[in-house]
Amino acid sequence: MSKIKEINTPLTPDVIKSLRCGDNVVISGHIYTARDAAHKRMAEMLAAGEIMPFDFNGSIIFYAGPAPTQPGMAIGSVGPTTGGRMDAYAPILAEAGLVAMIGKGLRSNAVKQAIVDHGGVYFAGVGGIAALMSKCVTNVELIAFEDLGTEAIRRLTVEKLPVVVAIDSEGKDIYDRETN
Repeated sequence: MSKIKEINTPLTPDVIKSLRCGDNVVISGHIYTARDAAHKRMAEMLAAGEIMPFDFNGSIIFYAGPAPTQPGMAIGSVGPTTGGRMDAYAPILAEAGLVAMIGKGLRSNAVKQAIVDHGGVYFAGVGGIAALMSKCVTNVELIAFEDLGTEAIRRLTVEKLPVVVAIDSEGKDIYDRETN
């Protein structure tokens, strides 16, 4: 079993380059939730030359829409959604400086190439881990697109959020046997 790497946000290029496909990682710091509708809106904002709702530099987007908050918890169940649903937008956001994403499942070749071109990383969460992940969230702040409900962008403060490096900065992909 591999050692668990502990990393903090914002991510630096050196930290991203040190991560290898298959590494077990825990993340502490701030991450941002955003799903399909928020990605579409951010891509439209970029096309219009507007400022993003948060600084992409060293940031991580978590493809998640949290469930309602339970008493005594910072957030409800919050787990990764399928990364491929954001594939139309991920290269655009990478070009604008977003370096890291958390989701689950395969990514398109265009996303893999954007990760390599921009020195990024794609982390995978395991399906069904939402209840555990919610226990890693210590604070939640709604920061943009409140009208999108659960798909609004939220800044989460996390402590030791467990993920796996699915695609590293060199393009090695945990889902692709040819690159491992």
